[in-house]
Amino acid sequence: MASDERLARFRQAHLNPFNKTPEQLERPDEESPDPAQQPDPTPGDPEGALDLGLAEDHFSRPVLRRAIEECKRVILALPEHSERQKDAVVRLIHLRLKLQELKDPAEDEPNIRVVLEHRFYKEKSKSVKQMCDKCSTIIWGLIQTWYTCTGCYYRCHSKCLPLVSRPCVRAQVSHQAEYQLSICPESGLDSQDYRCAECRAPISLRGVPSEARQCDYTGLYYCSSCHWNDLAVVPARAIHNWDFEPRKVSRCSMRYLALMVSRPVLKLREINPLLFNYVEELVEIRKLRQDILLMKPYFITCKEAMEARLLLQLQDRQHFVENDEMYSLQDLIDIEAGRLGCSLTEIHTLFAKHIKLDCERCQAKGFVCELCREGDVLFPFDSHTSVCADCSAVFHRDCYYDNSTTCPRCARLSLRKQSLFQDSGTEAEP
Repeated sequence: MASDERLARFRQAHLNPFNKTPEQLERPDEESPDPAQQPDPTPGDPEGALDLGLAEDHFSRPVLRRAIEECKRVILALPEHSERQKDAVVRLIHLRLKLQELKDPAEDEPNIRVVLEHRFYKEKSKSVKQMCDKCSTIIWGLIQTWYTCTGCYYRCHSKCLPLVSRPCVRAQVSHQAEYQLSICPESGLDSQDYRCAECRAPISLRGVPSEARQCDYTGLYYCSSCHWNDLAVVPARAIHNWDFEPRKVSRCSMRYLALMVSRPVLKLREINPLLFNYVEELVEIRKLRQDILLMKPYFITCKEAMEARLLLQLQDRQHFVENDEMYSLQDLIDIEAGRLGCSLTEIHTLFAKHIKLDCERCQAKGFVCELCREGDVLFPFDSHTSVCADCSAVFHRDCYYDNSTTCPRCARLSLRKQSLFQDSGTEAEP
């Protein structure tokens, strides 16, 4: 082809003297054609523009910049989706890569940038395809520098960093970790002055100049650059309606919900106590959590349990070994899907097996029903037992409720306190 012939002639004309063959070095009188005598590429000639800067073995930055600009003009001049245009785009990428290799170390982008409490780190991956959260365009890792916030994973081009207007939601989670618990609290576009709630760009429901998109979590309206129609479970709908259908939320809300999803900040008994009357799975989970809290003292004082690290079975849900009231949004999602009940039942069985069968020390801490003096050793987490609220003694449930007298252990402790008080009073008399 004519273009290949021109490219070969151009490379021959700009042959690097260090790359000459031994035969050429032995014949110094045969000089290669003078590059100055070669005709310059015609400004309007696409083929000449594409050859510029590609056939050289050593490059200068001004030449490469000129070649890049010329290649851009050629791409715009060529027919769309043609093979020549595709080849021109490939050449443009190669030119930019060569220019990046020649970049001075002093001109490199800094590795860390702090903007609006974002802590941006320069990414080194070149093959991952991402979208810029600021300009909503593709980040070409091969030819563009881009940054990611280590707190909220906000991604953007280096050129978009000065334009970032969204504060880091990680800071918001650290300062005030709570959910909006009203279902889609809409206030109307007029309250926002017909502007995006984040970047303040003009928006309208008719899509002129930009489409107004509502966030189901905040109830506010956003432009298409700040609201990408991402889907997320809304906490207010899950708590009040037991509705886990993903709804459209803004980018900021999506990242906030993603950071908050595993935080135990929901006290269901106070927010919606009637929920336990309609969701049987919640009652089962609450009972399992209460049993695990009763097992915890056994493990803390058991050497074998500490060595086996049994409590680390719940390391992803540490709040389960601290209280039985707080829930995370992920807990509710797993309860609705049926995953949490199965996994928690397995852990409960493992814990009970260690206390009642595997460990003699834990078995020795069991109770005998003092009301009937019959039956096996009892533990407070057994389903057929009742626990005295004052002294924590364990009895059979039927024995405890059938016996109208006071707890035998409480009566015994009371008599012991009275005798100690009387003995101390006798010693005090002269």
